[in-house]
Amino acid sequence: MVAAVLAAGLAGCGSLRGYSSVVVTPVATPVSAASTGAAVPPPGSSLATIIERQLLPGHYAEGEQALRQYLQQHPGDRAAQGMLRQLTADPQRWLGSRSRAHVVQSGESYSTLADRYLGDANLFLILARYNHATNPSLLRTGQTLRIPLSARGASPAVEVVATDVPSADPALVAESAVAKARRLQDESVSLLDHGQGQQALARMDEALKVDPRLRPTGAEAASLRSRLLDSYHERAVVLYRDQQLDKAIALWNRVLAIAPDYEPAVAYRARALELKQRLKQY
Repeated sequence: MVAAVLAAGLAGCGSLRGYSSVVVTPVATPVSAASTGAAVPPPGSSLATIIERQLLPGHYAEGEQALRQYLQQHPGDRAAQGMLRQLTADPQRWLGSRSRAHVVQSGESYSTLADRYLGDANLFLILARYNHATNPSLLRTGQTLRIPLSARGASPAVEVVATDVPSADPALVAESAVAKARRLQDESVSLLDHGQGQQALARMDEALKVDPRLRPTGAEAASLRSRLLDSYHERAVVLYRDQQLDKAIALWNRVLAIAPDYEPAVAYRARALELKQRLKQY
């Protein structure tokens, strides 16, 4: 009976298959870093541009110059102050010399690791420098990184800042959810530009988890967002067919939180809710 009801529900949704479906399987794709230097962005460049074009690709000298120019125009920008401090501070002194090994898993980035172990995704740059990374935008699955032991425990990022650099204000590296989501979206576009499509999708996934209503900043961001929505929907359909209705509905809820007008999710979710109610009668 359950199978029959489920088959009927699927048949009713058959007319909605016009949307493309992409299943996201984050895999770090090795690419070589650019061999040429990068010019300093012109005065007036945004902090996001500096991060994307200078800091993430590892152009630290140009990034420092760009950040100092930016801070001359925006002296009260705490996020920029925090980035400059991460760029110029001694990573060993900041994070401590004792560390443990971490093997990079697919979809991980310095931002996600900083968020997990340092308590703040904004600290990706100091963590990258701690590992002598010449290009923080690139991480390879299976690569071994150093994670500072001092990062463990409650509020690790604040603890490290307060212990190792007493004069620092933890708020300098604070970031609102909206700013964090925008930064992650910028990183996803940068990864896409470097040929890392799967990592770009994973990073966009992080951005939309932080802020589901994040608006795409350009055609590439819009394309990544659309591909993610298609992948969520495809996974939800598979769960629906496997009679895992609660999980399927949860995924469609996420799709609609990002794009309320995503028609396939609207229709399938309604069918799943109806099916769930009907199954309770048997």
